[in-house]
Amino acid sequence: MGILSGLKNLGLGSLEEADLYEEDKKEGSRKKPPAPPPPKLQEKDLIYEKSFTCPVCDSSFTAKLMKSGKAKSIGSDQDLRVRYEGIDANKYDIVMCPICGYAAMNRYFTNVTSMQAKAIREKISMTVCLTKYEDEIYSYEEAMERHKLALASAVVKHAKTSEKAYICLKTAWLFRGYRESLVEKGEGSEKQLQNLEGQEEEFLASAYKGLKDARQTEPFPICGMNTVTVDYLVAVLAIRFKEYDVAAKLMGAILTSPSATSRVKDKVRDLKEQVIQEVKSGKGVKKQS
Repeated sequence: MGILSGLKNLGLGSLEEADLYEEDKKEGSRKKPPAPPPPKLQEKDLIYEKSFTCPVCDSSFTAKLMKSGKAKSIGSDQDLRVRYEGIDANKYDIVMCPICGYAAMNRYFTNVTSMQAKAIREKISMTVCLTKYEDEIYSYEEAMERHKLALASAVVKHAKTSEKAYICLKTAWLFRGYRESLVEKGEGSEKQLQNLEGQEEEFLASAYKGLKDARQTEPFPICGMNTVTVDYLVAVLAIRFKEYDVAAKLMGAILTSPSATSRVKDKVRDLKEQVIQEVKSGKGVKKQS
């Protein structure tokens, strides 16, 4: 007797022989359509507004910062510039007061003495003309303006060499990111791309000079970086500017350092191989100015 026997007495005889799980079997045999991919995060989804009080003019304002926990890293350049999916983090490094024009990297923004604040009010706030932007995100043009104001503020307040050098490094990365974004979108004239590349090179040269000086005169950590990281970064920049003697000393120090990880030492060995290949090919000859 079937499990549904007896339904005939209820006027449902046609269902007595029914397969109890027939529909379930059919459902199971059907291929489920693939789940749609998650929506791609846009730049505006990866930033947030944070409130600040300006240490120079006491004004309250907000600035856009990157959600570091939400942005996905997709690699890094040889000079430690980290790349993220959907956003250029370097556009959101600078906090700027829209009232008085004081600007600095987020880590340094509140570190202002009364004398420094006075100098900024006199040499920046009195004459600065700020561009008004209304975009949801920071454009490269706006980000570059913020970085240049941060560098001007650092000069006026006589910031440490390392702070000025780090702003230069971040600004160089910004020019690189802008150029890459234009190339990716098929935009930008050859002249514009060459100009961005030239400015990147200029800021990298300044960053190299500053970091090289800072590692000899300032205590570590420098800009949040330990000795090994700074030495690696300076070595990379030294190679870029064909100062192989500087790079060789720093790479040697890293390879013998007990605090350097095996991963960093492997990267240094790759750098040494790069130098060998450059010298062999003739690319290692420093250009005469």
